[in-house]
Amino acid sequence: MVLLDHFCPPLSTRRHWHSFHNAWSTYLSETLNEVLPEGYFAEPNAQFGIEIDVDTYAEKDSILVSAGYEVTGLCRSEDKATLLKQKNIEPVAGTLQDEQILFQAARSADAVINAADADDPFAVEVLLQALAGSGKKLIHTSGSSIVGDRAAGEYSNRIFHEDISRPIRFEKIGRVAVDTHVIESVIRDVHSVVLCPCLIYGRGTGLKTQSIQVPWMIEIAKKHQTARYIGSGENVWSTVHIEDVAIAYMLALEEAPAGSFFFLENGESSFREIAETIHHQIGFGGTAQSWTVEEAVHEWGQEGAHFAFGSNSRVRSKKAKSLLGWTPRYSSVVDWLKETSNW
Repeated sequence: MVLLDHFCPPLSTRRHWHSFHNAWSTYLSETLNEVLPEGYFAEPNAQFGIEIDVDTYAEKDSILVSAGYEVTGLCRSEDKATLLKQKNIEPVAGTLQDEQILFQAARSADAVINAADADDPFAVEVLLQALAGSGKKLIHTSGSSIVGDRAAGEYSNRIFHEDISRPIRFEKIGRVAVDTHVIESVIRDVHSVVLCPCLIYGRGTGLKTQSIQVPWMIEIAKKHQTARYIGSGENVWSTVHIEDVAIAYMLALEEAPAGSFFFLENGESSFREIAETIHHQIGFGGTAQSWTVEEAVHEWGQEGAHFAFGSNSRVRSKKAKSLLGWTPRYSSVVDWLKETSNW
């Protein structure tokens, strides 16, 4: 199973999305290797892409490694290779641009999970070519910013389900096109599935322990001595815990029909709620503070300010719960933050 990395171009001159996504694939691959059945494995490949908030499953021991199964990890740096070896994962040198390596890894796998770059049509097409005619499963990871708006922190009551038409913002055309291409690959005899998580939270126990959105908000709060939200902060994102995400991937491998699309969420919060919780948990007095989109761009870049932190992205995962039998345990990022002691 090939596990890739997620999200797209530089966030700003100060911060770049790929600096966070070096961690992304490691989080999810380690999570999946702890719960995947015999014959499946996930491979981390640190590359750059666009925003999703991911952490890792709380299990300490890899079920596959402990059971004697061979786990291979696609990795582009020697230091990451050393860390993978320490976890009894055999590293294979390569990147998303190494098409032959990617092709061979996908062709030899029992299934492929692309949790890497949701917006890279070239890597996705290599995977599809490798799997064409095999009937093997490709699970492609999208992200719920595909339904995001440019709300500048204002509230929206729009909620999206899997099988209703969704507006496509200009900024998200590329991602939606990749999702559609993957789903339509059923005509090439690929058992294609698209999973679309939202803001993912949780704390990692693997090579990396931090995810993206919430830790970035904490970093900004410490830098400015106050937590921040954009505009009124009433914009709402659906949320999901990494442990629940891992189980959803497992179930998708076993149960998802070909050509299917699933949102993954269980709960939602406004960014003001998240910021206020961070503010008080750190121990600051007073309340979290608003800033404008323009001010936020200087810290979070355009993609971050307009979509990751300033938009509404409200989805429902009724289909995943009914078709896959997914029963997520965690329902509140705010509750999780209040229970977190490592600040």
